[in-house]
Amino acid sequence: MMPLAQRLGFPPGARVLILHADDVGVCHAANAAFWQDVEAGVVTCGSVMMPCPWVPEMAAWCRAHPDADVGVHLTLNSEWEGYRWRPISTSDPQSGLIDGEGYMWRSVQALYRHMDPDAAIRELRAQLDLALSLGIDVTHLDTHMGAVAHPSLAPAYIQLAVEHGLPAMLPRLSARDLELEGIPPDVGQAFSRQLDVLEESGFPVLDRLFPDNGLGQDLDAYCRWLDDAEPGVAHVRLHPALPGPEIEAITNRWRYRIADYQVMLRPEIGEYLADRGIHTVGYRALRDLIRGE
Repeated sequence: MMPLAQRLGFPPGARVLILHADDVGVCHAANAAFWQDVEAGVVTCGSVMMPCPWVPEMAAWCRAHPDADVGVHLTLNSEWEGYRWRPISTSDPQSGLIDGEGYMWRSVQALYRHMDPDAAIRELRAQLDLALSLGIDVTHLDTHMGAVAHPSLAPAYIQLAVEHGLPAMLPRLSARDLELEGIPPDVGQAFSRQLDVLEESGFPVLDRLFPDNGLGQDLDAYCRWLDDAEPGVAHVRLHPALPGPEIEAITNRWRYRIADYQVMLRPEIGEYLADRGIHTVGYRALRDLIRGE
């Protein structure tokens, strides 16, 4: 099978980044930061957390911008201390998706200990169905906190993407990646075998998941981070948010989110990537590849 980058029209050995905004829809600060970063031209796409309260605003923007590259950030966790959300498919504690406070579990480990896998899969489907019903032209699927990496959920995640002709955030993971993501080696090996089958069928599989930056620093630090790109197509996770009291009240990591937003507005970041021969692409191009468009 031809390497994914070449299937997308890039030359052999090209370094290609999907600069992706996670957690869109979680609050107004995340929505507005995404809109501005996309307009600036470096961030290529993002994905919406459908259980979150600012989804209606994001859906309205998507309907007004039908060419926007927006996916569903499939969500089974609600991790923050004072700002929480619930499943959209059920309010039944027997589903195992709801903690003692009535919200999604904060940690992936707690989710795995309690969930009914069938209920979790219904929730994933409900989130995609809601996005489509709100008029979002969904271009891809990805996963909040990597929760779908569980052996009982990963096949359903892949199946949901295949059924709808959507690319999914499905990267090759090194041993170091597995460690950083908290994925047991046996689960990672099973996942790798599934990716082999998918890739042989022509479904796009990413070459790499870029490590979280945790930078919250300046332009030069981001440039050095992105220059670590290797040949192939890599998914880069960003969490942009506007500065202000909203994001500061939501998460104590607000500095990192504000930095992601502000640096991606800088024209120098795009100039640096171009000078280094690093290309960018969005998931819409992968969806076109799947659908033969």
